[in-house]
Amino acid sequence: MTPFTSKDYVQRMERAVAQAAEAGLTGLLVTPGPDLTYFTGYQPTAITERITMLVLDADHDPHLIVPVLERPDAEGAPVAITDWADGTDPYAAAARLLDPSGRYAISDSAWAMHLLGLQKALPDSSYTSMTGSLPMLRAVKDADEVDRLAAAGAAADAAYEQIISVRFEGRTEREVGNDLARLLTEHGHSQVDFTVVGSGPNGANPHHEMGDRVIRRGDMVVLDFGGLKDSYGSDTTRTVHVGPPTADEQEIFDVVRRAQQAAFEAVRPGIPCQEVDRMARRVIDEAGYGEYFIHRTGHGIGLTTHEPPYMVEGEEQPLVPGMCFSIEPGIYLPGRLGVRIEDIVTVTETGGRRLNNTSHDLQVVA
Repeated sequence: MTPFTSKDYVQRMERAVAQAAEAGLTGLLVTPGPDLTYFTGYQPTAITERITMLVLDADHDPHLIVPVLERPDAEGAPVAITDWADGTDPYAAAARLLDPSGRYAISDSAWAMHLLGLQKALPDSSYTSMTGSLPMLRAVKDADEVDRLAAAGAAADAAYEQIISVRFEGRTEREVGNDLARLLTEHGHSQVDFTVVGSGPNGANPHHEMGDRVIRRGDMVVLDFGGLKDSYGSDTTRTVHVGPPTADEQEIFDVVRRAQQAAFEAVRPGIPCQEVDRMARRVIDEAGYGEYFIHRTGHGIGLTTHEPPYMVEGEEQPLVPGMCFSIEPGIYLPGRLGVRIEDIVTVTETGGRRLNNTSHDLQVVA
């Protein structure tokens, strides 16, 4: 992938300042984590007690405060840099860049000690969480970001196409999960974040990940896996069956498949996020399994696996072209089985586009 340029980062910072002003904020304070990477391309090699913070506001050029020993690594960021040395007061140095009575959105990942230090240095200032006040800050992806998410999705798809050819019966969930992690890495992931392998009754726990249960013939197995490729996330779920399914198991699976399709068909610019959730939930409710669909239908994805927007009741944010999120309805029968089907979807000018494209059929594995 072509690296992002200084122009890309400057445009992102300008959009953020405009959004902050619209929200009645003085500006944004961005600390190490996905927000800082998004705006500057800079990520400290280690996140420590030493404060690093990007200050964005309408009255000044972007400014990054860093520990002096980390300044050489930060020099590539397209911003002015102020450093501070051990033995000096970093909050006094940061305070000189802020409005003493300003109201700032601050990264969710900011350390409490840093926020408290700023409050002590500027007692008339106030702060709000970035997600709470500017939830759509990173939600709308540009074409290059969508390309990265599509490449990550294709890599996860390739891993799935290979995992269904391995033997499941007689092996532990952990062994299959390790195979999945290896395949994600082989297909270009630099980081594997999770490998859910929920077999039989373990599939009824949506976040089971993987354990030492031996997979048996007749098990439904939920496979949910993803990580980072070129810094952008993958996240997909398919449910397979060890040997032929029963008619009842196939029926439950088909309900989830119809729910996932109904939610996907609802995607188009202008509809509220909650409508995607409602479409999936309606199918499952009408089939009599509503009480067993125990989570939201989807979450945004980008530099992190879970981020706004969320496909959940009460979220009235309209869909916008460039938004990318999961659609992942499920049915979970305690003590028996779970079924989930998940794709990452991006909003286009006319509808939705799947970034995962493996079959939705119930795959029978050995």
